[in-house]
Amino acid sequence: MRGWLLSRTGRLAGIGAGILLLLGCMLASVLWGLQQFGLRDLWLAYTEFDGSNEHLILTHTRVPRTLIAAAIGAGLAVAGAIMQALTRNPLASPSVFGINSGAVLFIVVGLVWFGSSLTMDGMIVLALIGAAATALFVYAIGMQGRSQSDPVRLTLAGACVAAFASSVTSGLMLINQSSLESALFWMIGSVSGRTMDHLLIVLPYWSVGLILSFLLSRSLNILTLGDESAKGLGQRIVLIRLICTVAVVLLAGSAVSAAGPIAFIGLVIPHLCRYIVGGDHRWLLPYCAVFGALLLVAADLLSRFVLMPKEVPVGVATALIGVPFLIHVARRKSHG
Repeated sequence: MRGWLLSRTGRLAGIGAGILLLLGCMLASVLWGLQQFGLRDLWLAYTEFDGSNEHLILTHTRVPRTLIAAAIGAGLAVAGAIMQALTRNPLASPSVFGINSGAVLFIVVGLVWFGSSLTMDGMIVLALIGAAATALFVYAIGMQGRSQSDPVRLTLAGACVAAFASSVTSGLMLINQSSLESALFWMIGSVSGRTMDHLLIVLPYWSVGLILSFLLSRSLNILTLGDESAKGLGQRIVLIRLICTVAVVLLAGSAVSAAGPIAFIGLVIPHLCRYIVGGDHRWLLPYCAVFGALLLVAADLLSRFVLMPKEVPVGVATALIGVPFLIHVARRKSHG
């Protein structure tokens, strides 16, 4: 697929514009909400912190949740683009394939088993294990008895695994009421209430996943040509797929451990970015990172004003965008 930005100058200008939009949206996310702040308030909160309620909100609530939303949006969008390239399936994403649900299930199991003694580091490990196990299971079902993956088969397998994981999660929460409140904090898909500590703990995993993704961008371009062509061009298919899977697990697992299962970012953004810059992953992945961050920060900002003074979880906002988009892509694919 060729995008409408074909020249290198145009693509650089496009990603530059995206970064400016992202920075503007992040600033708006810090300043706007139930309580409104100005640039001067933000400046004084970091240069002359006085412990006031306004300064505490800015430094301990607004800035951390904005940075977390940007990081998670970027990670999920890149993970979705990689999954679509690996499976050659336009419907692939961490949420559609059940990876998010699997990660949440393992976190809830940890909460039931360890209770309040489960640390954030422990949640991250459990989320990564759950994401990896789910990805391998769904891919094994989709590839069973076939030399190549079937997009419909993979999507159905992901939907079934996601439904199963969600059912088991709900059952565990009903059996162990003490885990209900803690589990709900991770299940609703929200960046509200997160602190800078959450970001700093997941940042190493997120960073490694993102770096691996960018390093494999050329190999992903070759993989999209088909396994035989990739082998003919000297690519080590198994190793590339393994590293790509590790990158997806790190990105999706760290996202779930920090903010819960936020759906459809990994589905919507890669398609929009392909429309802009085409299928070259050397450009597609950076675009996905920027515009994935932009979409989640914007969705989090808008979710504050829908039912003010209450907030709608950002996972609900992204689902309202993603479900119609999923239907559109599925219909277009079936008619193609």
